Amino acid sequence: MRLAEQIGLKLLHQIDPERAHGLAIRALQMGLTPYTTPPSSERLKTNLAGLELPNPIGLAAGFDKNATAIDPLLRSGFGFVEVGAVTPRPQPGNPKPRLFRLTEDRAVINRFGFNNDGMEAVAPRLAARSAPGIVGINLGANKDSTDKAKDFAQVLKHCGPHVDFATVNVSSPNTERLRDLQGKDALTAVLAGVMETNAGLKTPIPIFLKVAPDLDGNQIDEIIEAATETRIHSIFATNTTLSRQGLKSADANQAGGLSGAPLMGPSTKILKEFADRLGGQIPLVGVGGVSSAKDAKRKLDAGATAVQLYSALVYGGISLARDIAIELDRLIAPAKP
Repeated sequence: MRLAEQIGLKLLHQIDPERAHGLAIRALQMGLTPYTTPPSSERLKTNLAGLELPNPIGLAAGFDKNATAIDPLLRSGFGFVEVGAVTPRPQPGNPKPRLFRLTEDRAVINRFGFNNDGMEAVAPRLAARSAPGIVGINLGANKDSTDKAKDFAQVLKHCGPHVDFATVNVSSPNTERLRDLQGKDALTAVLAGVMETNAGLKTPIPIFLKVAPDLDGNQIDEIIEAATETRIHSIFATNTTLSRQGLKSADANQAGGLSGAPLMGPSTKILKEFADRLGGQIPLVGVGGVSSAKDAKRKLDAGATAVQLYSALVYGGISLARDIAIELDRLIAPAKP
């Protein structure tokens, strides 16, 4: 991390977390990222469901909810970037405060509730991006929707022509009854509708599914059945957790989803369970707690094809993605004889 970035992070940590996040987006929009192309090598190049990535380090959804900083993010070292979640209609999300830094735990709790500008505003921004790279959209449902399954398909139909992949998000803990859609029958119906819409696009794209970490063995089996029956292209494991085990920070009991370092172990365990059960049928992306190249390698070793991070940027800065990719290249290099 550069000195200027260290100073910037210290200043951001003195103000409200959501306001700090907005200022970080603004800094990106102003062109304060110093790099131009993501790190790559023959070892780092990754094929994820037909997508050719320069490296396997991705930005998880939630950082750039409204697709307002795509180009600078693609120049910051990430091998791929996911925006959103995006819902059909704009929505303000849950009341503030709704974002909390857990500095002692190097973690974050959020209860945003899919606050975003809506698909009508986001689609033109996706269409206008100019930097090369792989960009996906996280599909969300409006809080007051009477047909959340239809919402996912609606966002895909509207924004799908402008992205390289789309992720069905039924695992956020901050939209009421959303996680109920992870059951076998409900999830199959959701994914079937999305896949039908995808087939109707001029150029169909890979469809991914993001799951929660708070799953038991039966729930994992049901998700796998739905995923294989509908032939989705990848599973992202995992979203944020409702667990608060072992936390030390004062805001540890705030409502919402926990992300960051404490999620590394539980999310990697779920990732490995999916990998063991799937046996390579569907590629996996490891999400949750990644803050170093060693963390990324641990996810890859557990069965992931690629990884994503987000909360670690709060503590490591935007250069973290580039640093992780460069160090990961060293870690996976063959040992010298």
